[in-house]
Amino acid sequence: MPRTVDGLDELTELAGTDLGYSAWREITQERVNTFADATDDHQWIHLDPERAASGPFGGTIAHGYLTLSLLIPMFNELLDIQGISMSVNYGLNKVRFPSPVLVGSKIRLHGKVDTVEAVKGNGVQMAFTFTIGIDGGDKPACVAEAVYRHYA
Repeated sequence: MPRTVDGLDELTELAGTDLGYSAWREITQERVNTFADATDDHQWIHLDPERAASGPFGGTIAHGYLTLSLLIPMFNELLDIQGISMSVNYGLNKVRFPSPVLVGSKIRLHGKVDTVEAVKGNGVQMAFTFTIGIDGGDKPACVAEAVYRHYA
């Protein structure tokens, strides 16, 4: 169950809060193939299981940007924001992909609210550190510093 907050004041109180973990989510070959078609990124390390088996990762891997894109649905498992009129993805300060996600692996998101600051237009800007972990993995799949804006 996501944590629910209502309005800008409650969002502001989240500065420094650990939001916990999302549920585990399996990365399937079908999802990787669909992402490849959507983005025109058909590199063999993502789509050719036979060739990838003898490649550097021992199998096909998810696109880094596929892993990053799953931040949104997993983040929705951590935080439910009510009482605002609009939210926008303001950008990313930093993104790294320390470890590949092998097809068949499970990933989950850990979220932490770093800062919350007032912005012009009756809103707040929130900076988060998101870490996407791999079940049984030593290193995360993705670490991202994300920025969102929410308006009353």
